[in-house]
Amino acid sequence: MSYSLLSSYLYEIDDVGYVYEKVWTKYAVSFLTGVYLWTAIALAAVLVAVGVAVYFLKREKLSSYVKCALFAAMGFGLLVLVSMFSLGFAEIAEKETLSAISLRNYVFIPSAVLGGVTVLAIIAVYVCGLISQKARKISLICSGSAVAAALIALLACIGVFYASGDAEYFNEATITAGENIGLYLSAVGVVILIIALALVFGKGEDLNFDSRAIAYAAVCIAMSFALSYIKFFEMPQGGSLTLASLLPLMIFSYMYGVRKGVLAGFAYGVLQAIQGLWFIHPAQFLLDYPVAFAAIGLAGMFAKVKTLDKFPQIKFALGAIAASLIRYCSHVLSGVFAFSEYAGAGASTAQVWAYSLGYNAFVFPDIAIAIAVGIILFSSRAFTEQLKRVSAAKKPADQPIAEAATADGMTAAVVTDEPDGAHGVDGVNDANGTNGVNGTDGADKSTAAPADSDKE
Repeated sequence: MSYSLLSSYLYEIDDVGYVYEKVWTKYAVSFLTGVYLWTAIALAAVLVAVGVAVYFLKREKLSSYVKCALFAAMGFGLLVLVSMFSLGFAEIAEKETLSAISLRNYVFIPSAVLGGVTVLAIIAVYVCGLISQKARKISLICSGSAVAAALIALLACIGVFYASGDAEYFNEATITAGENIGLYLSAVGVVILIIALALVFGKGEDLNFDSRAIAYAAVCIAMSFALSYIKFFEMPQGGSLTLASLLPLMIFSYMYGVRKGVLAGFAYGVLQAIQGLWFIHPAQFLLDYPVAFAAIGLAGMFAKVKTLDKFPQIKFALGAIAASLIRYCSHVLSGVFAFSEYAGAGASTAQVWAYSLGYNAFVFPDIAIAIAVGIILFSSRAFTEQLKRVSAAKKPADQPIAEAATADGMTAAVVTDEPDGAHGVDGVNDANGTNGVNGTDGADKSTAAPADSDKE
């Protein structure tokens, strides 16, 4: 079977193209999706089993094992990224139509450039953060400027693609003047909503990524992107039911706050644009990709609710549901104003809205899987303890990263000032598994201030 399908790709008829157009890439994508699905399940099972063994047999090594497991998962994610991305180029080359070539030149390549610049920016900031705080701040400014320039260039290219008429031809849809205005207003409205929620629920947080936050963000983005290729089914005009692909991003938001989570989600949305080929309008691109997944970064909005501290599963689930509803609204608005013709010829406004609401409902089973897996994880004491250790290890923005560890391998204690003059010393586990001491200088103070630049 595979031989005949691959052979059909090798033979070409003049002025017609490949004998069975799309067959080779479609087969390859379908085959690799199955391989990656079962590989991901097996890898997760092995990593969890080994982690449980480490937890019970040599608990002091658990932190080191988690780091190794995360890097293994990220390596798997990069493998998926490279292979599927290459097949995306192959699919466009296979079609060889003018609209497909235009899509490649004005959308696919600029999207790949933006994704590459984003990855390189993360690496640059991480490496510079290992040198000094000053180098990290400079790299943040330079890297942020480079990513912003690449994003603006991509939006401009999508604008050219739309103006040429190839976008409407390729997607078999036409955007009216009213829909054009609706798309821009919708994009602005959803962006304002996400920013407002990030400011409200992220009060006291900052956007100062240290090397640890950058490393976790990179791992979570890579894991989410890899899992997004492992699909149970795919919708005909984009969208799919995946193997809890958004869970790593939600966990990152829970650990590091919604402001950092929104930025990580935005970066993930840029990578998602490489995976999808549904581009018709600059505002539609924003609504379906960077903005929609930036909303997922709000999943940690209830992480600081003290009344639910005994129920982290509820905090996680509530945040995930709220974030997914905003993502759903973003997709629905895109469907109404960019793909109204898919509702059928002569469809009324109500029918268009009904079509978009129904079509984009795939978001709910997709997020239900992520929430179910997340609840299982947050019900694990070992998992929640590890999250607390990560949160406790976060350092103030003005502390040099190199000063975080002492010569004998123990993590240095950090003293922070509270408004009432109390001083808290936050200790974390040393190399031998002994615990640090939390204390204050006031007799009436019993709780130490967390060593976290994001504290409220």
